[in-house]
Amino acid sequence: MHGWLVIDKPAGLGSTQIVSAVKRALRQGGYPKVKVGHGGTLDPLASGVLPVALGEATKLCGRMLDADKVYDFTVRFGEETATLDCEGEVVARSDVRPSRRDVEAVLEQFTGRIDQVPPVYSALKVDGRRAYDRARAGEELELKARSVTVHWLALHEAPPRACCNHEAEVTLSARVSKGTYIRSLARDIALALGTVGHVTMLRRVKAGPFVLDSSFSLDKVGEFAQARQLEDLLLPLTAGLDDIPALSVTPDQARALRQGRKLAGIAAKPGLHLATDAFVPVALVELEGAELRVVRGFNL
Repeated sequence: MHGWLVIDKPAGLGSTQIVSAVKRALRQGGYPKVKVGHGGTLDPLASGVLPVALGEATKLCGRMLDADKVYDFTVRFGEETATLDCEGEVVARSDVRPSRRDVEAVLEQFTGRIDQVPPVYSALKVDGRRAYDRARAGEELELKARSVTVHWLALHEAPPRACCNHEAEVTLSARVSKGTYIRSLARDIALALGTVGHVTMLRRVKAGPFVLDSSFSLDKVGEFAQARQLEDLLLPLTAGLDDIPALSVTPDQARALRQGRKLAGIAAKPGLHLATDAFVPVALVELEGAELRVVRGFNL
């Protein structure tokens, strides 16, 4: 059981709860105990793609955390909440309701490299404690702005019933880099429009190479685990490395890499590669100069 389960996370559950649910399904299905981890935290109120790694795939969770993500999200104008979503109390109000044309006009300001202040209700650590723990304790926090990348940002088509002039809500899609907070993005878009706002719907539709089409509900995972067919839902470990070129090595070279030794005289382009021995993943390796070194080895 080395690979990826792509879960369509329901709203209301945290990412660690999803990991616990997968562990429980494995246990109830009688599977051997394996390591389980996730590849990118989702807010409890968010839904969508959550890659869950099993076995040796857990060694790639860090790469998933660094990967770009794609989200659909709805912004409601007129009220800003403490948490910047539906869960928090209202802290600011405005009567301004921008038109779709107004919204489209400001999106360019939030595309590319931007500075963003994370929400105070976030998992960021401040002096060793989670920001949301300090905020819930009533502390006044001022988080520093940091640079993130919004690769693209687009407005969804208006539903047929929507007013063509001014609207209380709009839905957008965005592809963003690691560390981007959609709640902060929604807040800042609203402020640029001369109003306030918060997120009412947040759904991740892609995380790295993983998409909704390859995701499954927790009920489906539990059902297949009970039937001892969970392997049918499992994507291979290499599914998390679809952007890394494969590098075929000999059995002797594979043995050396598994021992953590460097190789010389390898004909390949510089950079990251997935070393394979007869299509079996051996290690994530990097070629620097004349040396090939192990970045992450796999015990398969």
